[in-house]
Amino acid sequence: METTKTTKKAPAKTKTEVSKPVSLEAVVYNQKGKDSGKVSLLESVFGLKWNADLVHQVVTSMNSIARTHVAHTKNRADVRGGGRKPWQQKGTGRARHGSTRSPIWVGGGVTHGPRNDKNFDRKVNKKMKAKALYTILSAKFKKGQIMFVDDISMRAIKTKEAKVVLSSLSKINGFNDLLSKKKNSAYIALSNKDLPTEKSFGNFSNLVVDEIRNVSPVDLMKYKYVIISNPDVALPQITEKLAK
Repeated sequence: METTKTTKKAPAKTKTEVSKPVSLEAVVYNQKGKDSGKVSLLESVFGLKWNADLVHQVVTSMNSIARTHVAHTKNRADVRGGGRKPWQQKGTGRARHGSTRSPIWVGGGVTHGPRNDKNFDRKVNKKMKAKALYTILSAKFKKGQIMFVDDISMRAIKTKEAKVVLSSLSKINGFNDLLSKKKNSAYIALSNKDLPTEKSFGNFSNLVVDEIRNVSPVDLMKYKYVIISNPDVALPQITEKLAK
């Protein structure tokens, strides 16, 4: 008798469920340093793992692009004079030379000197730049170096009032050296253009004020703290960077 082999049916494949982005929460303060609520943050922006290679590549490339051509030396083709042979080739007992503009002569050209025609531009993809920005924001958020303020605005240009705001915010735990740090203390990101506020904080050399849409990985790496004003309006502008 022939025996029939029974084959087991493979289990039906189930569709993988799309994971929804996990939300994080952060405290929102007012200008007096008091708790005024909470804001939800996307894990894709403030919950990423640190990627040192990506951040280094983007930051060094952006610094190279922003490099200005200042130093410029003349080579032997640019230096004036030297068209005539200084002396005959043989018979003088001196070394042979063809031009007084040679790099070994005083007043001659410079060998391998800096030139202003060198191209320092590097290509930085938009997605790489946005991902590096999110990576730095995530690292600062984990370290407790990002503060959310419901509104930072000045009706008039008053440095004294700006100092009161910084003094109040520096009383928050983790931001004690916000006002006392001498260099690169904070990057204050506003949700929109506010000239009185920018000029009020402009006399403080240890911080900078700019619109959130202009924030870059270089700025975040330069300053210790990041203060984001009006997060309900500012945060969507950050999340849109990867979609552009």
